[in-house]
Amino acid sequence: MKSSYCDSSACVEVALAGQEIAVRDGKDPQGPVLRFSRQEWQTFVAGVGAGDFASR
Repeated sequence: MKSSYCDSSACVEVALAGQEIAVRDGKDPQGPVLRFSRQEWQTFVAGVGAGDFASR
């Protein structure tokens, strides 16, 4: 799924792949895919929301 906020191909694509979350670079759809468990993805999303990855 591509974000509705993405108006170019320079986006991250996220999809449910069985029991995993698959993530890839929208500019390189034939490139590598990162796979995460649901728990890993939920932890990551919670960290984003908490500002854990904000540049300082």
